[in-house]
Amino acid sequence: MDILNVKDKDETKIETFPYRGKPLKVNGVGVRWLSQAGLGDSPEYGLRFFTVGPGGEIPIHNHFYVQTMFILSGNMTVYSYHPETDEQTAETQVGPNDAIFIPSMEPHSMKNNSNTEEATFLCCIANVYEEDE
Repeated sequence: MDILNVKDKDETKIETFPYRGKPLKVNGVGVRWLSQAGLGDSPEYGLRFFTVGPGGEIPIHNHFYVQTMFILSGNMTVYSYHPETDEQTAETQVGPNDAIFIPSMEPHSMKNNSNTEEATFLCCIANVYEEDE
């Protein structure tokens, strides 16, 4: 068993996030890995603590793993996109105690609605694998 405080972990600033082979700029976002099972930045399972600074945003992206985000503080807008055309399909306001589930490979993005206060959220990820047919 490991017990820690979020401040025990170093925050890593995220500068870019890849999407369709291009690095897209991330603005004002930091992550702290609280737990993980497996290697690297895409383990079998992981729990991360994100801080999104005032006006910060995570650009459109997708990933093989599924994720659930739980908003701790602040107000954000989350966006969904069509997986083939990248056309925005939904825009939803979220705040403290809201949970967001993102299926594998679903394009999405997030933006902090405040220009003066940060937003924080927990993000739990789990890799999924295609079943053999």
